[in-house]
Amino acid sequence: MIEQALVSVENLAFVSALRNSTYMYPLVNAGHILGISMLVGGIVPLDLRLLGLWRHYPVMVFVDVLRVTSAIGLGFAVVCGVLLFATAAVDYAASLLFQAKMALVLLGVSNALILGRVLKRQDIRSFPMKAPMPFSLRAGAALSLVAWLSALLLGRLLGYF
Repeated sequence: MIEQALVSVENLAFVSALRNSTYMYPLVNAGHILGISMLVGGIVPLDLRLLGLWRHYPVMVFVDVLRVTSAIGLGFAVVCGVLLFATAAVDYAASLLFQAKMALVLLGVSNALILGRVLKRQDIRSFPMKAPMPFSLRAGAALSLVAWLSALLLGRLLGYF
């Protein structure tokens, strides 16, 4: 039943047009890469700050700017990723690499939402700049780095396996 639904998705007219287009598929792929770069490019510096780098900069400078950048990047990556998935839905859904990547993306998003709540609860704006972050923030940042960089690696490997 699920495979029939995935085949139906692959056979949609706009998905077939995307799959067979000389220009649209590469543009959607580029949009996915742009989204990923905004997402990871925002998350990594924020996580590194929470782990203790750049202590002379207030954490909220990173949070206020990079959270928005990462959220927009995630939106681009998801929209374009769904379109890319649709072009070979049966194959992607059966791929253990893809399944692991999606699990890591869900872990990364969940962790980001929890980390955002912890940041609010810790009242990080009043936290001394040079002081180490609380363990909960450092642990969340470390988990974030592992989840997002692993998802990035698995996504890259999908093109080769």
